[in-house]
Amino acid sequence: MRRLRAGIVGGGRGAFIGAVHRIAAELDGQALVVAGAMSADAATARSSAEAWYLERSYDSYAAMAQAEAARSDGIDFVIVATPNHMHYPVARAFLEAGIHVVCDKPLAFAVTEAEQLVALVGSGKPLFALTHNYTGYPAVREARALVKNGALGELRKLLVEYNQDWLMTPLEQTGNKQAQWRTDPARAGVSCCVGDIGSHAENLLEFISGQHITALCADLTSFVAGRRLDDDANILLRLSGGAKGTLVCSQVACGEENALSIRLYGSKGGLEWRQQEPNTLLFKPPGAAWQNLRTGKHFSDPAAQAATRTPAGHPEGYLEAFAMIYRDFIADLRRVQRGEPPQRNYPGVHDGLRGLRFIERSVESSRRGAIWLDL
Repeated sequence: MRRLRAGIVGGGRGAFIGAVHRIAAELDGQALVVAGAMSADAATARSSAEAWYLERSYDSYAAMAQAEAARSDGIDFVIVATPNHMHYPVARAFLEAGIHVVCDKPLAFAVTEAEQLVALVGSGKPLFALTHNYTGYPAVREARALVKNGALGELRKLLVEYNQDWLMTPLEQTGNKQAQWRTDPARAGVSCCVGDIGSHAENLLEFISGQHITALCADLTSFVAGRRLDDDANILLRLSGGAKGTLVCSQVACGEENALSIRLYGSKGGLEWRQQEPNTLLFKPPGAAWQNLRTGKHFSDPAAQAATRTPAGHPEGYLEAFAMIYRDFIADLRRVQRGEPPQRNYPGVHDGLRGLRFIERSVESSRRGAIWLDL
């Protein structure tokens, strides 16, 4: 037993998500980030590694994968925290080197790349986790258990929204690094809003409901003049269990910060959860008072209890939810090291492939006049 060694690619100076990954990976004391290739610019990579006090810094991810695989004290897993267009080549390099991977979403730049990663993971031993971090909230685990145990009955209608306002002006034209790559088709892919936050909404809906999206009808818009990718989307959904749904996401919704919410309605009850009030799950029985299901209680579902770090009444936040992906992933890594099968209680390559198909079909549906398309 020892603390696991992690490496990171991307996430250097000026990036937001790199520090989030590091905190989440190290939060439970099970791993320590010791190596990195933190930028495509060598000087930035070195200065970023120095700021994090990393033991080893590399000028390229390819050199890092080769060197770390050859070391007796090499990294156990790598964190991929690059813009979208680099997810596939970086993940592939480390998987082929026999190193486990935790990758930021979306899985890849395009479906064809995602399919190759699915095949690569399926043919080898390395584990692969995708950081759809909202699945890590205790209330989300509770909601999933309630649906699975039949508390809602037959699911009929699902509504999920993810609204922000940070791109309501042409921020990418002011030098903002985060806005620049997300609105650039060469780095973000075919979508900005659906790819960036709509994919989280899609994953959350499938995670809680236990159903997969089978068809969609999408209307995507670029409201900001000159923007090359969408900043708003309205999507109708059909799901594998017969439920119907809507997915709304926007990055031009004035006044909204990070308004991710989901409502599920079944034949026996309803559920509602809002990410900005993460400790409360609303259960809505027919003809009776709504129930506030609070996290951290002894009667919560075991999956929700396992995801709870703080006493009842103390907010479980974004970083803790993010860290749940790492906690489950690291537990699997230790199982594999002991010769035991992994449990995979976290999003993986198959979730990522469905997410890429959802993104690409949404764009195609909108371009063809908001028509229904099968996934």
